[in-house]
Amino acid sequence: MKMTSFFLITGLLLTACSDNPDPKASLATTPNSQSAVKIKTAQPSVARERDFAKVMRGRKLFTQNCASCHGSQAQGAPQWSTPGADGKYPPPALNGTAHTWHHPTIVLKRTIREGTIAIGGKMPPWGDKLSDADMEAIIAWFQSHWPDEIYDTWARMDAEARRNQITQQ
Repeated sequence: MKMTSFFLITGLLLTACSDNPDPKASLATTPNSQSAVKIKTAQPSVARERDFAKVMRGRKLFTQNCASCHGSQAQGAPQWSTPGADGKYPPPALNGTAHTWHHPTIVLKRTIREGTIAIGGKMPPWGDKLSDADMEAIIAWFQSHWPDEIYDTWARMDAEARRNQITQQ
């Protein structure tokens, strides 16, 4: 029993120090077991945008400029994950249930600024109507809908993209 506890505790410590991309759980095994034991690991939470005025400004800008396509709560167009008859996808959900959180801030802002028409999508460019600060406020608002796990994963990815951008300049 003592040896099994030792291996389980060692596995927990090693798991807590791992760079497992799954923020919810890690797997640990003991030499005496044939199957993996799922162990919940605590992950540090990344601070969200706390500027309430910015988020509310983003809500207003989103409602004025984005909601007609992406939905009033950033839920996306119906059937957003299925291409239409024209072969193009409808506007996706931005509320954390689609792929938006897979993109760092620089890509989100470029998509808003340039649109997606040039790459085969339907979204018009907004760079002539929205400032960088407007785009950041809109992003802060739709990110306020993201579950903590999604936001934490995105924030780590975004920080890495920023580091890479700095080193490439």
